[in-house]
Amino acid sequence: MVRGGYAYITTTRKNTTLYVGSTSTLKTRIYQHKNKEYPNSFTVRYNIEKLVYYVGFLTIEEAIDRERQIKSWRREKKNALIKKFNSEWQDLYDEIPDGE
Repeated sequence: MVRGGYAYITTTRKNTTLYVGSTSTLKTRIYQHKNKEYPNSFTVRYNIEKLVYYVGFLTIEEAIDRERQIKSWRREKKNALIKKFNSEWQDLYDEIPDGE
């Protein structure tokens, strides 16, 4: 069975720190970030909970590859990607389709 996946970027309320990740269940994963379900994690330490970018793939392996690619970029390139996808840096959590 092939399972899809997502690469995503989350940030703080003031967009100061970015977190790049990948997951097969985007809505659930962002919910975990927002509700601080992993208290010792990077996202909790830096209060990162706003979803500003995501892209879907047919397989989780493709999503992981994209995550790694984005992580290797400089901050300026990540900012440009986010701005092109979400120019106002709004939280996109409520826009994730149910059953993503």
